[in-house]
Amino acid sequence: MTEPPKEKKDAHPHHRISFPGLHLGGSKASKEQPQNPYASLDWKIESPPAVMHGDPENSTGALVSGQLLLDVKEEDGLEVEKFEGHLDIHVIQKRPFAGHCQSCSNQVTQLKTWTFLSEPTLLSKRIHEFPFSVLLDGHLPASTDNSIVAIRYDFTAEATPKTGPAIKIAKTIDVKRSVQVPEIPHHSIRIFPPTNIAASVHFTQVIHPVSTNTFNLRLDGIVKHNPDAKSVEYWKLKRLSWKLEENMETVAPACDKHAPKDAETGLPTKKGAKRTDARTIAHADMHSGWKSDYSPSGCIEMEIQCALPPSAKAACDIKSRDGTEVTHQLVVEMVVVQEYAPTAHPKHITPTGVARILRMHFGVVVTERAGLGVSWDNEAPPIYQDVPPSPPSYSCDVPYESVEDLTLARQSQDIGSRAQSPAYEEHPPFPLSPDGH
Repeated sequence: MTEPPKEKKDAHPHHRISFPGLHLGGSKASKEQPQNPYASLDWKIESPPAVMHGDPENSTGALVSGQLLLDVKEEDGLEVEKFEGHLDIHVIQKRPFAGHCQSCSNQVTQLKTWTFLSEPTLLSKRIHEFPFSVLLDGHLPASTDNSIVAIRYDFTAEATPKTGPAIKIAKTIDVKRSVQVPEIPHHSIRIFPPTNIAASVHFTQVIHPVSTNTFNLRLDGIVKHNPDAKSVEYWKLKRLSWKLEENMETVAPACDKHAPKDAETGLPTKKGAKRTDARTIAHADMHSGWKSDYSPSGCIEMEIQCALPPSAKAACDIKSRDGTEVTHQLVVEMVVVQEYAPTAHPKHITPTGVARILRMHFGVVVTERAGLGVSWDNEAPPIYQDVPPSPPSYSCDVPYESVEDLTLARQSQDIGSRAQSPAYEEHPPFPLSPDGH
């Protein structure tokens, strides 16, 4: 008797369960907002690039001006109920107080608002121009994007038509800061006790993100005579390294949801977490390239090229009132070893086994180039109080006030003579004969 075949465990087919109303994953088409087919909005910036000249304490800010271009394409026109715009400073915390919290990651502060149309208006078919301008205060930070924080200026305008979707435009204004480069390099002297070595450095204190800068270094006090021991001690430079460090610091504020509550009032308190980061944006090691003089008044001199490549993506110096700060410093490190030789035989040099590391720090400012090099307040035309008298007075013995009085007197005499002149009598052009011919 044969046994019936055993059923396989996977004999039942698998059925796929689908949910038509559920869409997993984001769709780009669903995020895109519908556009109004009857009009479009664009802008045109008429002012120079937004560059703040000088440090935040003394800068007069940057002037941004332009026009919004509302292009109406409908033949019968387009009725717009209102048209508004605003400029915001948007701070994005990349290490927020609470992770995955949009309120902790984004802080938006409104700087300026515009109301282009406050009541319903029928706009004809053409390009309508709406001018706007704003003066950014000098203490505001420049645009930046580094490892811990990003600062940008968002310009948004929206026109609400009577029918159809809203007409919007969103742009970003790149705000920069430029500090004037001093004409004379900065001079610094450092002494390294207990030795007699003194370092004299001439360097440019203000540099640009993509540039090559030169600093000169001179070491004095490298030779010491010992009359009692009849020997001479030398300090020889074996290695020199330099690096440009970038230090970033910010305060990530807590939103109302994640801020700790006050024990008495129960209201959220203002609290933030300090975020710091540091990196090296340029560096180099040197084992030669300097001139050494070991005479009694000898010294070591060198000229070093400090290059800041574009790949470093250096952030410019920033200091804002919310605690965001970006600074830079130049670090120079030298390794010197001590040797000695008898005074009678100076070429018989013997190492002493003593070595020292000499380290120096110099603060530098990384800033954008000035571009036009003129602040907005220096580009404006002079006001009436600053305009000199025109035309200029000629050099004469008679004072200018007397000349004015004399001119007025002559004018009054001319008017008086005209009033007293006799009536005009008409005469024939040629004399007539006695008989009238």
